[in-house]
Amino acid sequence: MSRAASLRALASLVLVVALAGCTQAAQSPGAADPTASPAASGSPVAEPAAPVLDPSSAEASKAYFDSVVSALLAERPDAGGRELVDALAAAGFDKAAMQVTYDDTPTGNAADNVQFSVLLAGQCLVGQKGAGGYTSVVAAPLGTGGCLIGQTRPIDW
Repeated sequence: MSRAASLRALASLVLVVALAGCTQAAQSPGAADPTASPAASGSPVAEPAAPVLDPSSAEASKAYFDSVVSALLAERPDAGGRELVDALAAAGFDKAAMQVTYDDTPTGNAADNVQFSVLLAGQCLVGQKGAGGYTSVVAAPLGTGGCLIGQTRPIDW
């Protein structure tokens, strides 16, 4: 047998022994079965925590922001800026810290997208809904102190 063939055979043997050791360790008495679910082992399965509004963190509040908007859009896919602002305000976000774009263009056509934001703890929660669906980000505020670029709709209701 050549030296290269001997080295390959030795490497294969080492790999087989190493894998057998791993299998043996996982099945040793008292070791937990890695394929067993927590429910199967008798441990209770914790439900994921519902998202909440955290006034001290935009990042921590993003999941809540998304859940409020997603619930509204599931019920009313055609919801406009006012409905989005109202839903967020009803969920505890500060209406005075919000901005929203117009639902219509200056020529009277429906806007392709509606953007809306909440300034929270020095950061912006920015959402956009349109033909491409819904998306959101946490971003730094603009130099103006607001979150959205361009002319926004007055929130005077």
